[in-house]
Formats: sequence, structure tokens, C-alpha cells
Amino acid sequence: MAKTHSSDINLHIELDENKVPEKLNWTAKDGGVENEKAKAFLLSVWDSEKQETLKIDLWTKDMPVDEMKKFMHQTLVSLSDTYQRATQDDKMTATMRDFCSYFAEKLELTK
Repeated sequence: MAKTHSSDINLHIELDENKVPEKLNWTAKDGGVENEKAKAFLLSVWDSEKQETLKIDLWTKDMPVDEMKKFMHQTLVSLSDTYQRATQDDKMTATMRDFCSYFAEKLELTK
């Protein structure tokens, strides 16, 4: 029987009195990350039984809008890469990447 390994990714969120995130930290010890600061995170989980995505999107109240725009752009680029690896669908991946370029252009983001 093969040995199994488990790994944890932990998120720590400090909220203000209105339950708005003030601080975000994350730990992924197997990845060498220990209590690192973050300003935002997106978490999506696939529920196969319900055939739907469950998600949590949080950002700190001091997350600058210009950083949020970059964060969203880089997330879209990353999703395009993930889609390519998962499906090998070159045509749709190219369409997604075209949208990412359009998104960056319209927001006047620089790489």
C-alpha cells in the first residue's frame, strides 16, 4: 500500500467590527509559505454533486484599486493557463488570452 501525504493551506482573516477584512495571511508549509501577508484572495471549489462552483472572494479594505485591477488581470491570465493545461483546448485558450490582452489594454495596465 502506498504511503499517503496530506497538506494544509491555511488562511487567517482579521476582520473589523463590521466583518470587513483588515488583514489576510496565508500558510502553505509544503510550499514554503509561512504566515505571509496578502491583500486579496480568490478561492473556488468545484462541487461535483451540485455541478457548481463555490467561491470566496476577499480583499482588505486598504487594497488599492490599481492593485485590484492588476490582481484581476493576472488571475484571468492564470485561469487561461489553467484552462489550457486542464483541457488542451487551444482555440478557447487563445480566445481567453485575447480577452486578457483586451482587459489589460482597456485598464491601461503595463506588464
